[in-house]
Amino acid sequence: MDVPGNCYYTSDHLWVRPAGNQAEIGVTDFFQQELGDVVHVDLPEAEIEIEVTSSFGVLESVDAVVDLAAPISGETLEVNADLADSPELINEDPYGEGWLLKVEISEPGQVESLMTPVEYKSYIADLGRRDE
Repeated sequence: MDVPGNCYYTSDHLWVRPAGNQAEIGVTDFFQQELGDVVHVDLPEAEIEIEVTSSFGVLESVDAVVDLAAPISGETLEVNADLADSPELINEDPYGEGWLLKVEISEPGQVESLMTPVEYKSYIADLGRRDE
């Protein structure tokens, strides 16, 4: 399971990759494996404000429909338009071509409050132990 070192993570299995005052947001490899094949993605338009923990989109897989809760607050700068025709990019490349949004970060401290890669790996390991 891939957990890149240049991202921060949420307990809802989203990743945030900061770059200055901007960040990319996507779903983790763990999450896309749990969801199964993603068949539809509903995301906001660019230039929309999102607030931490508020719903900003929906992922639909063959097995589930999941609301996505914003990991940070900010203004959406870009939405991955490729996902409209190719939602499978989330399964194929969750940290690359399968990114969801690019956001201008409104509260930089929110990023550092998320889980580090080490913390996220421990978190998903604990989830696995609970399921046994």
